[in-house]
Amino acid sequence: MTDLDQHPVHDDHHHVGPAPHDQTRRPFLLALVVFLLITIPAGYFVISAQQSREGGEDKETEAASTGLTNAFPSRLQQRVYNIPVPIGSTPVYYYETNSWKTSSLFAQFRTNDNGLATYLKAVGTNTAALKKGEITIAPAQAAKVGWDFHVDWPWQGTVINKPAPLPTQRIVVSFDEPGHPVVYTVSTVQF
Repeated sequence: MTDLDQHPVHDDHHHVGPAPHDQTRRPFLLALVVFLLITIPAGYFVISAQQSREGGEDKETEAASTGLTNAFPSRLQQRVYNIPVPIGSTPVYYYETNSWKTSSLFAQFRTNDNGLATYLKAVGTNTAALKKGEITIAPAQAAKVGWDFHVDWPWQGTVINKPAPLPTQRIVVSFDEPGHPVVYTVSTVQF
């Protein structure tokens, strides 16, 4: 008799395939994975939409109050509207309006006497062109961004008219603080 005859091999206790409790766990795991794959992105979408909406509402509120953003206009905006804000100017504010006929960039910044001379030269004029007491920005335009030129300050202004598509600029300068003028510019491009 051989060893094989004495100890027959039985595969009854070496079950091939999943155990009965594994089969009931698989549908549960599959359902859980599907649920998570659907709900997690949906949750992120809802949160993102809410944050975007709140951010937009905050920006609308800020824009509605003064229209001005406390930052430098982008390099592209400065180039298109020919408003090269001098480096070192602070604070700097801007606001852009667009329509199918015209676009305007409103800019306000405090600089020094050298910065003012540099700015005016860059836009095609000089300090001699500034006329005392001249408020060249229309009240309706000033109201869009909350500028008040009725204050009794030493104002000076000038207008730089250029043919389209070059921008026309209305510049008002306040010399309320000697050596640190505040420049207000509305640069408008006609299409």
